[in-house]
Formats: sequence, structure tokens, C-alpha cells
Amino acid sequence: MKLEEKLKKLEESVAALESEDISLEAAFEEYEAGMELVKQCNAMIDKVEKAVLLLSADGEKVEFE
Repeated sequence: MKLEEKLKKLEESVAALESEDISLEAAFEEYEAGMELVKQCNAMIDKVEKAVLLLSADGEKVEFE
């Protein structure tokens, strides 16, 4: 699943949790699923950040930190 899809799914989980019609058990399940999505999104973002290169003033590539 792409990052955008995971973020959309996370938004859906948040909306479900904000619903007044959700049972306590369903809320716990949504919360757990949402936290797993957060971990996956963070891992994907970290991977991309490490791959980003910056160009210095003299045109040399420098790893982003």
C-alpha cells in the first residue's frame, strides 16, 4: 500500500473513532489498526528522508540529515 493510501485509511480510522456510534470494542480495534498505520507511515517517511540528497553551493551531493 502506498503512503497516500495508508494516510487515507488513517483518516478513515480517525473519523470512525470520532463517531458517537462506535462501540468500545470497535474503538479499540480502530485505535490499534490506526497505530499500526502510523508506525508504517513513519517508517516509509523515514526511508524517504534518508534517501533525500541536498545539493551544496558548489553542486556536490550531500546526504540529508
